[in-house]
Amino acid sequence: MPSLRYKFNNQEFTWPLSGKTRIGRAAENELCIPASSLSRHHAEIVKDGDTYSVQDDGSSNGILHEGETVKYLRLRPGTVFQLGEVEFTFQETEIAPRPPAEMATPGLPSEHASAKDKPLHIELPSVKGASEEKPALPAPAESVPSPVIEPPDKTAETLAKLGAARQEILEQIGKIVIGQKEVINEILVALFARGHCLLIGVPGLAKTLMVRALGSAVNLDTKRIQFTPDLMPSDIVGTDILEEDAATGRREFRFHKGPIFTNLLLADEINRTPPKTQAALLEAMQERRVTASGQTFDLPDPFMVLATQNPIEQEGTYPLPEAQLDRFMFCVNLTYPSLEEEQRVLLETTREVVWNIEKVMEAQTILHCQQLVRQVPVSEHVALYAMRLIRATRPETPEAPDFIKRWVRWGAGTRAGQYLLLAAKAQVLAQGRFTVSCADIRTHALPVLRHRIFCNFAAASEGVSTDDIVKRILDSVKEPDYAK
Repeated sequence: MPSLRYKFNNQEFTWPLSGKTRIGRAAENELCIPASSLSRHHAEIVKDGDTYSVQDDGSSNGILHEGETVKYLRLRPGTVFQLGEVEFTFQETEIAPRPPAEMATPGLPSEHASAKDKPLHIELPSVKGASEEKPALPAPAESVPSPVIEPPDKTAETLAKLGAARQEILEQIGKIVIGQKEVINEILVALFARGHCLLIGVPGLAKTLMVRALGSAVNLDTKRIQFTPDLMPSDIVGTDILEEDAATGRREFRFHKGPIFTNLLLADEINRTPPKTQAALLEAMQERRVTASGQTFDLPDPFMVLATQNPIEQEGTYPLPEAQLDRFMFCVNLTYPSLEEEQRVLLETTREVVWNIEKVMEAQTILHCQQLVRQVPVSEHVALYAMRLIRATRPETPEAPDFIKRWVRWGAGTRAGQYLLLAAKAQVLAQGRFTVSCADIRTHALPVLRHRIFCNFAAASEGVSTDDIVKRILDSVKEPDYAK
């Protein structure tokens, strides 16, 4: 039976064709897709004997085929066309009967995809009594000791699958990104912990390629914004456009979503644009929603921003304010590749070779992982160690070492401690474990703290960096006694 295959909200659907089918965002269409880029009655599929065609139904932007806008298109197996931002593929496949009316609207991926096309799905058990809410940051700990959460049933099997999936993701990305394994691991940890990453490094270190490869491996929609001095907030968030309904002649403003409505957003050279535009992105990162023209639009879930930043010594940069830097979970420094890695880069990128990245995970699995991260138990011993680390960064506290009082203007806030715990939880899950130790806290101390500690002039004059300070803190702050 002929069918249409299309992708919406980062999920694939298959719609069987048996006759005339109207497509649009209005509810009365046989195929209703609530995409803002579609007209209310956009197009219709018409059957004439054994042939099918798609014709425009008075839409505002027509049918896009091979780069041209057309009003009529004959469909053959494999024909690809686009309505608004939704891409369709006409195919001849054996397909199950159409689902009931209440299930006809998009909501679940197509069940007719072959096993080869389906990404790995991991069923994650839930913890009894665990909250189903997904706050942006964990709630403050209560003064009374929290009960220990028992690991869920089938934990060993689940963790083994997660560990294998993480390794497979690293291998898939490694097909086209040589080196940078630590950077990729930090990005994965931030993704599982619902955080955002700030990537700092000179141009040409495969930052954009890395993000696109990650999006392909975990089957997430990926978009890129190149920040420039003339970029406006509406270029990121979206804007209202006056449109006319061809059927009624009525004009109305309709909000067209900007590139921020995606799963993985690469904000390239974020410090090339003025603070007003930076603030529009960073506010959406924190709230995970956008408000425009009095309406609130939720961003897709999962949602992650990977922002690249050029060194501030370069010309034409606008440094991010300290309060906005704090919204990034990690600040990851990208370095030049090693001698062997750079040689491989030169050889691999100057010959004709095509690498296909296989899908390892899907969006729903990542959401389950993010929920499971919140359910990983942390002992008071480990939480106390994380608290001691962040309090040691503040020059005004009694716990601060002498070198902090000498070199630091102000230190990390409470959010740093929250991210230390979340990073450690996500790391142990990704490694197939369910217990957090102080060593896991130390592993992520540098990316969590380096952009939250601000040095004074004395440190700058002596050539002391924030990385040097964090390393000295790790050496000076001892783990708390288990008995206390």
